Amino acid sequence: MTGPNESTKIDVAALVREALSAHAGNTTSAPTTSDLSIDEELNLHAIGWEPVELVSGYSVFSTPLGLWSWGQGEIVAAGEAHASAFRNAASRLCNEASTAGAHGVVGVHIERSIYSTHTEVSMIGTAVRPIGAGRVEPTRVFASDLSARDFSRLIIAGWEPLGLAVGASFVYAPRRSMGAVFQQQTQNVELTNFTEAIYSARELAMDRMQRSAVNLHGTGVVEVKIVEGPMTFASHAVGFAAWGTVVRLAGATHRLLHPSMVVSLDDAEVLFDATNLE
Repeated sequence: MTGPNESTKIDVAALVREALSAHAGNTTSAPTTSDLSIDEELNLHAIGWEPVELVSGYSVFSTPLGLWSWGQGEIVAAGEAHASAFRNAASRLCNEASTAGAHGVVGVHIERSIYSTHTEVSMIGTAVRPIGAGRVEPTRVFASDLSARDFSRLIIAGWEPLGLAVGASFVYAPRRSMGAVFQQQTQNVELTNFTEAIYSARELAMDRMQRSAVNLHGTGVVEVKIVEGPMTFASHAVGFAAWGTVVRLAGATHRLLHPSMVVSLDDAEVLFDATNLE
């Protein structure tokens, strides 16, 4: 024992090292962050997966000055900027997930903004992995905008997500003749120049999304989101963008999902005769 005037020397550095080593070895209780609901987390655990942490990706890609001035056909540089910003944001999202030891990201929320000088794309989602699984290469980490609930159903059915596919196109709406302008001011008629521009942008964007899915070796794109219409800062131009999760069959065959009743619909005993209610 030490006397009242004696002090016990405490090795603070040793205590910190001991705490860190204990935390590193206790992988079952490692803290996690997630934007998933309780129901979604339970769905993940039911198929043997677990959330790891929130991850994000962000990219801003510039466009040339005067790009949105009047012209003809597709605004190629705008489409390239959108594709580059989307690709960079998704890559950074997956890199963060890989660093955290995850195999993929689910429930990715995607926000995009198109301005006259640049394009912004931001992504945030929950990194997930099979319980007890080790790390994988960053190139094998997938990103998906499916909810954790839909992701669980996909896995149970024998399918797997591969990544995000995107396609976008921006097209000038052809100029109208003076006769068409006067006619459309006084009558209810279709603005065929905008209709044709939207169709053109749609065909280009959908083709690019499909080619993006093929490059990921997918067989389909699910949960596709679409944004279309005139640009707010350039009323003579229209845009069409589509993105979704690329999937493919992981096993030999598709497995049917058989729902189970939580509350039984079979009464063990008839308590009254319904005819008495008449």
